[in-house]
Amino acid sequence: MAPHEMKNILVTGGAGFIGSNFVRLVLERRPEARVVNLDLLTYAGNPENLAGLENTGRYEFVRGDICDGGLALELMQTRKIDTLINFAAESHVDRSILSGSDFVRTNTLGAQTLLEAASKAGQVRFVQVSTDEVYGSLGERGRFTEESPLAPNSPYSASKAAADLLCRAYGRTFGVPVIITRCSNNYGPFQFPEKLIPLMIIKALGGEKLPVYGDGMHVRDWIHVEDHCAGLLLAAERGIPGEAYNMGGEAETTNVVIVKSILKLLGKPETLISYVKDRPGHDRRYAIDSGKAKRELGFVPIKDFETGLRETVQWYLANERWWRRVMSREYMDYCERNYSGRLER
Repeated sequence: MAPHEMKNILVTGGAGFIGSNFVRLVLERRPEARVVNLDLLTYAGNPENLAGLENTGRYEFVRGDICDGGLALELMQTRKIDTLINFAAESHVDRSILSGSDFVRTNTLGAQTLLEAASKAGQVRFVQVSTDEVYGSLGERGRFTEESPLAPNSPYSASKAAADLLCRAYGRTFGVPVIITRCSNNYGPFQFPEKLIPLMIIKALGGEKLPVYGDGMHVRDWIHVEDHCAGLLLAAERGIPGEAYNMGGEAETTNVVIVKSILKLLGKPETLISYVKDRPGHDRRYAIDSGKAKRELGFVPIKDFETGLRETVQWYLANERWWRRVMSREYMDYCERNYSGRLER
């Protein structure tokens, strides 16, 4: 099968961590492609992540809500969209435990709204960016495959699993060419500071206590965001509609080992670690089998975790102004000043 040619790409949630890295990568690697970025600019979306791209002539930002089906359809039709990559999501598990309604609205209803628009637009290849958390928790051995049952344990993962099932349904019922990708934990530049690695880097820099859930022995597989984005590009171009592809970084590590590694890189004492009460429904272990993506897409994660973590720490050291602005909410004021008039509907 010839690769799918991407000329006009609609990226939703492209001002977020993974989305902004993908936008930069696709504009660099596919010089003929044009990207429209639809983002509501909630707390984790930051247009500064994409500074300078509007000067390329191949990038357009539209502030709007993925739950606005009329806007989504209008963009697909007027911009002649052939590929949609859905990054837009509420993604922090702790927030979903405090309040799950925003997660259901954005992650589930938002995906359904985009699928409905894609079915009306016709022949828009739809890539749903999902997560390994839809599979639930593993024991000490084994890895998730694409055939593993969906068994989510948090409101966040349940909302993503529901979106995956809607993708399947719209593919079967309406013929939308949908591809689902499920990745392990991402890390790298531009990650919002509430996530584990940037949070621990920033707290350590300030000499604050580093909160670690439970005994710190929860295991995650980590993938550098650049490797994940390269995999998404492969899935969009070479993936088979109706199929799901797992993408992991082959870097299973416990949370406490990551925290200790960060402290070592920053020359900070391990006495800063503070073990706190475990969060409800905390999955003990994730591990992902990327064999299908390797065989069918040519996916190969390049960056080893030790190198990637060191580079990530250096990025946060070199970009203190960025994360201080994010944490101070100054960037939210910037968004309102500069983008309030750009809401399409």
